[in-house]
Amino acid sequence: MVDKEIIAVLRLQRIPRIGDITAKKLIAYCGSPSAVFSDKRKHLLKIEGIGSWSLEGLKDEVYLKEAIEEWEYIQRNNVAYTYYQDEAFPSRLLHCPDAPLILFHRGAIDIQDRLLISVVGTRNMTSYGASFCKELVKGLAPLDPVIVSGMAYGVDICVQKEAVTQGIQTIGCLAHGLNQIYPKVHQEYVAEIEKNGGFITEFWSTSKPDRENFLRRNRIIAGLSEATVVVESAERGGSLVTADLAFHYNREVFAVPGRVNDEFSKGCNDLIKKQKAQMISSAAELIYFMGWDVDKNVTIGRQKKLFVELDEVEQRVFNFLQEHGRQELDTISLACELPIFKASSLLLNMEMKGVVAPLPGKYFELI
Repeated sequence: MVDKEIIAVLRLQRIPRIGDITAKKLIAYCGSPSAVFSDKRKHLLKIEGIGSWSLEGLKDEVYLKEAIEEWEYIQRNNVAYTYYQDEAFPSRLLHCPDAPLILFHRGAIDIQDRLLISVVGTRNMTSYGASFCKELVKGLAPLDPVIVSGMAYGVDICVQKEAVTQGIQTIGCLAHGLNQIYPKVHQEYVAEIEKNGGFITEFWSTSKPDRENFLRRNRIIAGLSEATVVVESAERGGSLVTADLAFHYNREVFAVPGRVNDEFSKGCNDLIKKQKAQMISSAAELIYFMGWDVDKNVTIGRQKKLFVELDEVEQRVFNFLQEHGRQELDTISLACELPIFKASSLLLNMEMKGVVAPLPGKYFELI
């Protein structure tokens, strides 16, 4: 992009009442970022969803001055960037309506034709969570995936350190500019991560690691990957925000279950209960549920249990799946004359008995 266009992109990014979705509407209508600032206001107001409130600040020279200053910083420090209309912009992220206008990045990131998996969780990771993170990355290693996370304490840095250990590419999504690392103690991992991936952000060099930036950052973590895994989470937390975003982006979400009274398993258990996430207990199960091609030596650790007792309703569902094969929850509910909530509960019970296996998209099949 020529200077005036990238400056226009930065200027749009800076205007408080113009978010990513509105900015893209303006650019699409006007033909280019710079044309947004030269077109007449009355024309812009004809765009669906654009009102006077959105356009306040459009002509404010303060945002132009700030954009020029950031552009000078980018040039001075050779900051790499990718505009959302560039061919190199991450394709999965592009499918998200609120994807950033521009991404800044550094390192040796290569996501072309690669499997991207986001792994998130609590900052107060337990030994159970740490053990699962390490086993998950080891189990995924044969796929040579890209592990995406947020460089935070706990699950994030654990999974990214293990990716480096396994020689797997990892990407740290930052909630601030590339000119800093938060938390500062994770600076010691930067060089190794840059050799095995790198860092991306939508934030400027002047951005601070404020709370709202972490929430915005989460949509990038969710949008980059085709699957998001939540390892541990309390009832509330940023990892649940990421999971919810991935769910609404129609991506696959997985959660690691824990004991019902464990504080940092409550969030994961709730995701599973609400059917926003599929339960997994190993990397092999993730590979299986996603249908990824991997060495046939990898096994999923599931086997059919013999002599399982089923009640009358469970037997009805069993017979239906035996006759028709893999089926969606809604179809099972309708065919077996069961309310959705009861069919869901019943299938979960059958899963615990080792009779059925859940699949992405709320499908189920006999083991």
